[in-house]
Amino acid sequence: MSAPAVSVSIVTQTTVRPESADAFARWQGDTSAVVATFPGFIEQRLMPPHPPLQVDWVILQRFDSLDHARRWLTSPERQSRIEGTATMLVGRDDVHIVTDDASAARTAPVSAVISTRVKPGLEAAYLRWEQKVAAAQSKARGLQGYRFEPAVPGVQEDFVAILRFDCDANLQAWLDSPERQALIEEAAPLTAEFHTRKVQSGFEQWFRDTTPAGAPPPPAWKMNMIVLLTLYPTVFLWGLLIGTPLLTQVLKLDFPVALFVGNVVSVLITSRLVPWAANRMRWWLDPAEGQRRAIDIQGAALLAAAYAGLILVFWKAL
Repeated sequence: MSAPAVSVSIVTQTTVRPESADAFARWQGDTSAVVATFPGFIEQRLMPPHPPLQVDWVILQRFDSLDHARRWLTSPERQSRIEGTATMLVGRDDVHIVTDDASAARTAPVSAVISTRVKPGLEAAYLRWEQKVAAAQSKARGLQGYRFEPAVPGVQEDFVAILRFDCDANLQAWLDSPERQALIEEAAPLTAEFHTRKVQSGFEQWFRDTTPAGAPPPPAWKMNMIVLLTLYPTVFLWGLLIGTPLLTQVLKLDFPVALFVGNVVSVLITSRLVPWAANRMRWWLDPAEGQRRAIDIQGAALLAAAYAGLILVFWKAL
């Protein structure tokens, strides 16, 4: 029986000059249209910076195979696009290829991408050292996953390790730990370059005020329910009161343009409403120990009732 196909992702981390952020976002949009025409392309995600936790732009480009990912990386089209960013960027890009797996779909609140350039001829010694690090960090508090990708000659010269933690405090505690610092010093004779970058994902930044210092953010399913509670009425009311009567009927905007404007406004409004709603659901987002299951059920039932109420009100309004 043949093994199932495994997709791969190209992870690019780059530092953009603050004054070039808008131009870089437009450039990335044009680049997205180019990469989408390449064989094996599945999807692309663009994650802007979230200082101070994530200071870089992160671009994830997913392909159905390593060969197709390599074809894009080495293509004249990509090289031509990159030439247009010279004045926008600071320093060097970090570009890595990582193999996707089922656990990667459950993205942790914070990850660290560690890239290491190993001195020629010392690869075997470095792999032995990496096994020691993996054993040590497996005991780190809050670790949710670990991936290690060896160098790919001609494509990716660095060895890449990806650590996924439940919160930034636990990740930083491991990165700063004496045990890890001793291991880093041990590897110094084996390595030529060493870079560590953090990546944040999801809605966690909207729930910072409801998360105790040093504690992990609420479970993803709870955050998703809060976001849905605020996003649904925002999208409905915008479309009913402004999108259709003003943008479409009066201004005669094409549907894709009107939809884009609506999405931008919805995200801006939701980014204000989510913290407000989260503060009022703090008892549910961070329940007391010993009552967690009962409170989880009560909060989920309350939100489900709120969804039903909104649907009924909006249905009557039409």
